[in-house]
This record gives sequence, C-alpha cells and structure tokens, in this order.
Amino acid sequence: MLTVDFSRFPLAPGDRVLDLGCGAGRHAFECYRRGAQVVALDQNAEEIREVAKWFAAMKEAGEAPEGATATAMEGDALALPFPDESFDVVIISEVMEHIPDDKGVLAEMVRVLKPGGRIAVTVPRYGPEKVCWSLSDAYHEVEGGHIRIYKADELLQKIREAGLKPYGTHHAHALHSPYWWLKCAFGVDNDKALPVRAYHKLLVWDIMKKPLATRVAEQALNPLIGKSFVAYATKPHLPRLADNGADAT
Repeated sequence: MLTVDFSRFPLAPGDRVLDLGCGAGRHAFECYRRGAQVVALDQNAEEIREVAKWFAAMKEAGEAPEGATATAMEGDALALPFPDESFDVVIISEVMEHIPDDKGVLAEMVRVLKPGGRIAVTVPRYGPEKVCWSLSDAYHEVEGGHIRIYKADELLQKIREAGLKPYGTHHAHALHSPYWWLKCAFGVDNDKALPVRAYHKLLVWDIMKKPLATRVAEQALNPLIGKSFVAYATKPHLPRLADNGADAT
C-alpha cells in the first residue's frame, strides 16, 4: 500500500533514493522495482533486518531490473551518515509526526538531497487524525507515538523554510480513516471487536484484489477523509555565478 503517488513523483532508473524512516519498506521496495539505487534507513534494527531479507528475496526472484541496488541500514534521521548532495530522491512517509525536532530532520534531508532533487513527505492528515486523538489517548500517548498533528499549510511552510519548493499535494487512504476511528473507539489494542475485524477484512480484500469499485470510492473520498496528506517538493539549484565571480543577473 503506497502513500506516495509515483505518477506525480517521477522516479528514473538509476536514481539514488533514500527512504528515510522506511519502516517495513513499502516505498523502498517500489523504488527498487523501478530500477533505483535504494537506501532504506530506520532506527528500528528489527525492521531493518526484515527489509534486508525482503531486498534479498526480491533480487533472488528477479523483481528488480538490472542495475538496481538496495541497501537496508540502521541510522538516525537527525544525523544521516551520508555526504552532502548524495541522493536524487528522498522519501519520508508517516515519520515526521513522531519526531520532536522535525525542522532538524528536514534540514538533514535537504543537506543530502542534490540540487534539482525531489522529496516526498507524508503525514497523517489533520481532520482524520484529530478524530483519532479525540477518541483515544492510547492512540497517541505511547512511547514513539504521534506527538503532533500537522495542518497542511503548516507542513508546507516548514518545507519552504527548509529551502525546498513544493510543487504538488494530495490526500491518500480514505478507506483507512474509518478503520482507525473504529480502532480508537473500541480500543487500539482490541483487534477482536467485530466492527474492527470486519473492516480489517475489507481493507485486506481491497489491498489484495484492488477492485474497481473501492478504487473509485477511495479516489472520491480522498479529498474529504483521506488519512494521509502528501506533499512533493524540489530542491532548487543554486544561482549560477558569472565568469568574473559576481552573481549572475
């Protein structure tokens, strides 16, 4: 289940991609399938081990084209172990709402992104997330949980202040918002509640089968109750200097 829409976020074979806070690796796997040179980084060592296993399995199965590479590594988003301007593409999906120093994370992403490079940022959308917080303290008051809810204009302003130029936004996963509202209403750790189990089966069926009816329904509902807000931006090129060393005009 991808949150980033690659029809709006172009990725070319050979692009060097950082999936920051990769989690289970869903975006990293898609970039690998598209021929990128992928680095999946997360602070969770257990998840990184699983991502590495899946990368190896994908290579063995021939799922990635020739020239694609994939590395999974443990690391700190606030101190990325890469030189400046190392990546063509950076993806950070459903991560920034967990990190107190979100401006520091943005600064590190900008540092390792090449001029002209592209970045995708996804966070829980304000409205649906506010409902979850209202229904359940346990949803967010946990170690490593969500510490803030972004409004779209607030996130875009932080992206601009980091030196990036936003070029597009959208919402995603509308069908998942009611599932999390049910989870929060019946208890976030209570997977036995009948409404929760029934809705989970619907989501699994939708993910596996991708029926036209639910695809159309989700596209229609995304602007209203999409669970995630997605923003795309580029890192501007530095102004060129004239031959005499003065700023070009």
